[in-house]
Amino acid sequence: MRSQFVACVAVLLFGASGQVLSGVSIAEAERLKKDLTPVGAERGANASGSIPKWTGGLLEGPANWRKGQIEKDPFPEDEAMFVITANNMHLYEDKLSAGSIQMLSQYGPNFFMPVYQTRRTAAFPEHVYDKYYENALSAEVLENGNGVRNTIMTSPFPIPKSGLEVMWNHILRYRGEEVSFRSASATPQVDGSFNPVVNQYDYYFAYSKKDTELADIDNKIFYLKTDTISPSTLAGTITLVHETLDQVRSPRLAWRYDSGSRRLRRSPNLAYETDLPNSSSLRSVDQKDMYNGAPNQYDWELKGKRELFVPYNAYKLHEPSVQPGDVIRAGHINQELTRYELHRVWVVEATRRTGIKHIYDRRVFYVDEDSWQILMSEEYDNAGNLWRVSEAHNISYYQEPVFWTTMEMTYDLKAKRYYIDGLDNNYPAYDFDPGFRGNEFSASSARRAARR
Repeated sequence: MRSQFVACVAVLLFGASGQVLSGVSIAEAERLKKDLTPVGAERGANASGSIPKWTGGLLEGPANWRKGQIEKDPFPEDEAMFVITANNMHLYEDKLSAGSIQMLSQYGPNFFMPVYQTRRTAAFPEHVYDKYYENALSAEVLENGNGVRNTIMTSPFPIPKSGLEVMWNHILRYRGEEVSFRSASATPQVDGSFNPVVNQYDYYFAYSKKDTELADIDNKIFYLKTDTISPSTLAGTITLVHETLDQVRSPRLAWRYDSGSRRLRRSPNLAYETDLPNSSSLRSVDQKDMYNGAPNQYDWELKGKRELFVPYNAYKLHEPSVQPGDVIRAGHINQELTRYELHRVWVVEATRRTGIKHIYDRRVFYVDEDSWQILMSEEYDNAGNLWRVSEAHNISYYQEPVFWTTMEMTYDLKAKRYYIDGLDNNYPAYDFDPGFRGNEFSASSARRAARR
């Protein structure tokens, strides 16, 4: 069957003339079964062996984990091999990002980086791997870069040729078909005091539904509804987002309901540099999920790959016994709960286009080769100075094999404050099978829910 599929794709893509119309060649796509993983990462170890070869990732939880439980650390016996500090960071400078170096310099000795054995845990269902191969043959970026065609379910470009393709790989990476969870965010003051905002998140990933065709999704990547639970001054606030694939054909649709006005209103400005709600102006909307939305405000350059110490396998931050007060510290989170590992990352630099208004003039993204998840980023101001540093601390979820953030934060180096999201320790495990229906995410449905 596979050979028949490849033959059919060859006819569609090459035609009688043999000219490639889109995607990569079949010969190049076959690398996803040989020297590259199905996702497009290097299958082998690095030269020193400090990054091991890929062996399939973490497809299921440890023996002491059961469905419905919060993920347990699959490596409880691991101990840090060494700790990078402001005093010894010169020994590791070639493996540190500019953002990590600045954090170590500005916040040392309390900010340090415990480095653990590298474990390539990122894994996805087999049918998702099949789509990577198919997407590689057919996907293409729209002429203006604001969308992708001929792709479905997951990242379109496992063998990327440009920075823009890498960013679309992050935006469209597989995060399950639907998921429901509750977590808190906070914007700690300089002294570390904070008041959390608790939200219920419900995602319906239309783009990633199994056995779905591109024509079936009405140009939608996902539907998202958030419902603010606390504090009481914000309780009842609902945000509804319809995220689109071709954002020229149809830009993002967003609505917001607040209990004060008791009306569901369109939110056309919920994008780009707009302040992320409840972030105390410490994070822009397009920094949610490390980067989201149309990429048309920047020129994107693929700088290649680097081996860097990055946040990875952050099960300590995900532990039910860990409370928000255990995580939050003045200036930055409690680094004793973090885990950094050496991984290969794609480096993409974004430069603001001439005539575009955005608070960030330049941005650098570090994208995991095994999952297409952005692990770190740096945001620069108009004077070219490093302004903010963002980190995504990720785990492999077990109910559905998915590698995704458990916690992410943006550090403002000028204000000496930060925004943190993903404080989910007090709440039930993520549910990757809540049984949503697409029509539950309509504006009329959100309006009815708000009035209950």
